[in-house]
Amino acid sequence: MADDQEKTEDATPKKLEDARKDGNVPKSQDVSGLSALFVASLTLLVLYSLFREEFYKLFIDSLTISHEELTRQNILYIAFLSFKTFIFTALIFAIPVAIAGVLGTVAQFGFIFTTKPLEPNLSKLDPIKGLGNLISLRKFIESIKISLKSFVTIGMGFWLFWEFIQELPTVIMFPLVQQIDWLFEKSLIIIFSMLLITAFFAIIDLFVVRKEYFDKLKMSKQEIKDEYKNMEGDPLIKQKIRQIQMQMSRKRMISEIPTADVIVTNPTHYSVALRYDKEKDHVPRVIAKGVDHMAFQIRKIAADHKIRIIENPPLARSLYKAVDIDQFIPDEFFQAVAELLAYVYKLDNKKSKK
Repeated sequence: MADDQEKTEDATPKKLEDARKDGNVPKSQDVSGLSALFVASLTLLVLYSLFREEFYKLFIDSLTISHEELTRQNILYIAFLSFKTFIFTALIFAIPVAIAGVLGTVAQFGFIFTTKPLEPNLSKLDPIKGLGNLISLRKFIESIKISLKSFVTIGMGFWLFWEFIQELPTVIMFPLVQQIDWLFEKSLIIIFSMLLITAFFAIIDLFVVRKEYFDKLKMSKQEIKDEYKNMEGDPLIKQKIRQIQMQMSRKRMISEIPTADVIVTNPTHYSVALRYDKEKDHVPRVIAKGVDHMAFQIRKIAADHKIRIIENPPLARSLYKAVDIDQFIPDEFFQAVAELLAYVYKLDNKKSKK
């Protein structure tokens, strides 16, 4: 009994779905951050020429104004121009980065919409539980991970920045456009270095988050048994099971039609397929039946396999209502079915002699 209570079994599809409905999904913030940083880098790379032109224009206008008399109008003009340039640049970055952040999150577990996390939960106000979360092992590991990531990222960034500073005495002698190009080139090196570091930690974080998530949702054998019992009583589950059974039965029935000896029809609304295997069965058997669209399908498959289709409305309706699929015909139909099969065999013999 103790083994049944140990959570050693993987979560069932139902438990995973219930957790998803509650908004409990494996989400790595590092992966979302990576996607945002990647798109930001790509935006900078693609739109660099536009950014350079905008900032070059701002610099020239500012330089021109600086040689004129410092008036209120000139100050407002430069302020407006600077504001417009920075807002334009920020929006171009912000929109794709925001979209990338959302897509980076959705890509991990798909799109879900739930208000469950917004519902008031008094247990979250429990100070003891809150203190336990603060000093938990998970929080400790998370702190180490953030510290390590920050140390590596800042260390790499500082090292690159220090190397680039050594070039400044030479760069300040360049024309303005070349200075901007140099700054762009060095920025790309720093950004893509940060991108590689972030990708490394994001991959690790993704695996850790998913492992923790699935480990947390593990179930005991008893929980799986209880869930199965509850599912058996669920009318929606029963309905789904019945639908699956009907689909399987229909497929099996359709696969049996080519082995029929004759199809009895209404002629349009009912179709019943009969087979008589003298070596195995003592009487004929109904192997398929249907009304309307299914009746049409039965006739079509029979025609494709050159099976005799005989119109006998009273017999077709009676067989459909009285005999289930894969059941032998009752005694009251012996005479009618025997005459029908004799007629079919006679037609087949005549056809074979020709």
